[in-house]
Amino acid sequence: MSTPSPKNEDSLRGFGFALTAYLLWGFLPIFMKAVAHISPAEVIAHRVIWSIPIAGAVLIWLGRTQDVLRALRNPRMLGMASMTAALITVNWGIYVWSIGAGHALDAALGYYINPLFSVFLGAVLLGERLSMAQKCAIALAAAGVLVLTIEAGKLPWAALGLTITWGFYAYLKKSLPIGPNQGFFLEVLILLPFAIGYVIWLTLHGTGHFFAGSSRDTVLLLASGLVTAVPLMIYANGAKLLRLSTIGILQYIAPTMIFLTAVFVFGEPFGTGRMIAFPMIWLALLIYTHSMLRQARAKVG
Repeated sequence: MSTPSPKNEDSLRGFGFALTAYLLWGFLPIFMKAVAHISPAEVIAHRVIWSIPIAGAVLIWLGRTQDVLRALRNPRMLGMASMTAALITVNWGIYVWSIGAGHALDAALGYYINPLFSVFLGAVLLGERLSMAQKCAIALAAAGVLVLTIEAGKLPWAALGLTITWGFYAYLKKSLPIGPNQGFFLEVLILLPFAIGYVIWLTLHGTGHFFAGSSRDTVLLLASGLVTAVPLMIYANGAKLLRLSTIGILQYIAPTMIFLTAVFVFGEPFGTGRMIAFPMIWLALLIYTHSMLRQARAKVG
């Protein structure tokens, strides 16, 4: 969502930022598993609430608070930010539920498919021409989803939900005329009244976990702001120092870590359908990545 380095070159600092962000996202399922006994809606509410002071502090440090104030006075920008805020809320909800309900493999699948879905969106919504390699990659990924659907007797809704919501979020985010740090703060600021209202409602009904359950629950909910805002902020500052092709390769780190965690830490079953579908999608990503790198080299040359 950030623009790459204006010189179209990678910087070691940018690589360090992006790698850190993707590693943090890769470890996120372990945190989400620790809060699996708390409803996804309550976890999301606290992710919003406790992201505010972190994101706000970053904007104050960067001296970019005026950007947010201008955005709050712009109805069009507020409308666009409301749409991205709604999409990221649904995305978070599906993700939190997936990990807690024992569907971390579906979360990994969703984020593997996402780059290919973004290419598909570009073709459908922006009229971008697809290369033969990109068409093959999308077809392979669709076939992988079909295999999973036939085996389970239903679509992998969690994976598709994550793919679709993040794909449209990224698409709309590109049109939001504000920096990534400011945009994130604006989104959580829009969500803040709903999050506070929901936490108050839970407290009044005695069903909340913040300062009502164990001290461990309170600490984990407070930390939800850190695990939400910090990787996003680090990523935002790293992406602008890297080429898009580099970002495209690094983005596979998080779903790979989620996949390994799901199988070897959470012990989720890796049945026949997944043994067929996941390699198909990995092959699709190899084809897509090779095509992307070839295009990038052609532009440089």
